[in-house]
Amino acid sequence: MTELHLFNSKTRQKEKFQPLVPSRVGMYVCGPTVYGEPHLGHARSTVSFDIVFRYLQYCGYKVRYVRNITDVGHLENDADEGEDKIAKKARLEALEPMEIVQQYTIEYHNRMRELNSLPPSIEPTASGHIIEQINIVKKILANGYAYEKNGSVYFDVLKYAKDFPYGELSGKKLEDMLEGTRDLDGQTEKNNNVDFALWKKAKPEHIMQWESPWSKGFPGWHLECTAMSTKYLGDRFDLHCGGMDLQFPHHEAEIAQNNGSCGHEPCNYWMHNNMLTINGQKMGKSLGNFITLRQLFSGDHELLQQAYHPGTVRFFMLQAHYRSTLDFSNEALQAAEKGLNRLMKAVELLSKMKPENENSRDFNFADFKSRCTSAMNDDFNTPILISQLFEGAKFIQNLNSGKAGMEKEEFENFKNFFEEMTFDVLGLIPIQNNTDTNDETVEGLMELIINLRLRAKQSKDFDTADAIRNQLTRMGIEIRDSKEGTTWDKNIPQQ
Repeated sequence: MTELHLFNSKTRQKEKFQPLVPSRVGMYVCGPTVYGEPHLGHARSTVSFDIVFRYLQYCGYKVRYVRNITDVGHLENDADEGEDKIAKKARLEALEPMEIVQQYTIEYHNRMRELNSLPPSIEPTASGHIIEQINIVKKILANGYAYEKNGSVYFDVLKYAKDFPYGELSGKKLEDMLEGTRDLDGQTEKNNNVDFALWKKAKPEHIMQWESPWSKGFPGWHLECTAMSTKYLGDRFDLHCGGMDLQFPHHEAEIAQNNGSCGHEPCNYWMHNNMLTINGQKMGKSLGNFITLRQLFSGDHELLQQAYHPGTVRFFMLQAHYRSTLDFSNEALQAAEKGLNRLMKAVELLSKMKPENENSRDFNFADFKSRCTSAMNDDFNTPILISQLFEGAKFIQNLNSGKAGMEKEEFENFKNFFEEMTFDVLGLIPIQNNTDTNDETVEGLMELIINLRLRAKQSKDFDTADAIRNQLTRMGIEIRDSKEGTTWDKNIPQQ
């Protein structure tokens, strides 16, 4: 297996990846709460960890990729009081909660499919694992790290902190958290404000509720990931992934729940993708810059100058490292579109080329391959890999124009590797040309134009011949004259 290093959010340093079982990887990703249309934040997280999944498989690992769907228990403002996000949406739209879940789960799947993100191995839902969540609460109570109050069960953070560190993942100190909270003054059932709900007794008007040993109620938001990750990956697995905004309280609570129920932490490595901004601002509905993927792909938003193909969006995201902040703007997306077209043109050229058996010049395939894989082995560094592919694209142009050569066997190896990195690892998507003119018509028109230019040259009407070439160049079409004749190609600007 390749030597892969990744950044562990818990230790805050890069570590050599060593799975618990050789050749097998258990990977858990916190999925969406399905109460609204998927947006850019969903895309950033899903694409980031789709790359991890793809590259681990490329390296030969058998990966069990589990990504949950939150369909119950996630209250407004990530709190322990208030209305369930899905129940609120169901009430506003006069629908059953599971109608909301189904509607937006399908929408999420459709948008992620358009972005060419692979589906997980298992995609469990919170509502489908109530029994597992109840059993974990029982274990935590039996181990003394939780308490019951009036039918609700809360995790006792202060008691837990006597045996395990609390706040290591997020970098928060319990002392600071306690100082930053006001006295409860009888306003809540909790012993301390830092405690969090494992099970909540439902009020009569609460739409989603289940029977439990403590009350008819529903599980706390944090509990579902502990229940589903341990059910499908065991109580210790390799990778736990999610957005940086989930480090606290969600992932911190998961660590506490796992320690409280099993006596040890859930995973060996924590991975978090960074947040995104739009024109330098944090995305938010109140700021008017909240863009759903449907709007992005259709162009139906006042901040968008045009519609953007899912392939452009995916490529743009991969031009930034998953741990870097990503800023969306029309200019950046338009530049990404040009860059993606350039790579796709290189792939198209590569598929048509048949090199002669000659020695390679000015290009070392082994070195190129090493630089590409080294980038991915260094914490999945997609920006560096893309820059190497652009170098490969330059060589392909030179190979096509006869400025470089390559032996047939090495060419086949280069071609296969270039395509693997482009499609299998990065999952890039060619941008379809949205035109009613089919390829045969375009080919026929270009043949006619080239023949007219040839006749002009034969008649020594060089002004007309040059005018035809210049006009085609302005249209992004390159004309190449050689001893074998004249060929044409779409001229993608070099970066």
